[in-house]
Amino acid sequence: MSDIPGGPMANRPVHFIWLLDCSYSMQGEKIAKLNYAIREAVPEMRSVAHDNPAAQLLLRTLTFSTTAQWHHQTPVPVDDFTWQDVQVDGMTNLGEALHLVARELQTPPMPQRALKPVLALVSDGVPTDDWKAGLKAVDATPWGRKAVRVAIAIGADADRGVLQEFLGNPELQPLDANSPKQL
Repeated sequence: MSDIPGGPMANRPVHFIWLLDCSYSMQGEKIAKLNYAIREAVPEMRSVAHDNPAAQLLLRTLTFSTTAQWHHQTPVPVDDFTWQDVQVDGMTNLGEALHLVARELQTPPMPQRALKPVLALVSDGVPTDDWKAGLKAVDATPWGRKAVRVAIAIGADADRGVLQEFLGNPELQPLDANSPKQL
């Protein structure tokens, strides 16, 4: 039985998709920072979700290296999400990852009624494929155009130009993964 008069509050899904660079350029301290930052950010995300009951936060993760693949393809409610560390392997096929995300931003599989999805790219920004074609594929979807985009630079040598272009807004700057609260 609900404490809220009239029953539980209706909510809309917010699809949050992590795009994680797992290429060899992320080896060592960078991949450790990535894993730590996400592992520590999940409790913060839960807290924010609990403070916003009108939104149902659903998480997914996609890794990209020589190939792009879903680490968590099915949207998982933030309260049920558990982080599994990722490892480095191969090249940096960001374009392939963006094409996979673009498929998920179609309606369906995205619902007609939802809050803007969030695309969070965590990378040192050194793609080795045609990432701009992948970005165009995301922008060609209705949800891709509406998405809130976050770019998180890993490492002092990160190519911030690539991350800036992913953001699609000259007023926004890539973030640095220095603390979970920042993330």
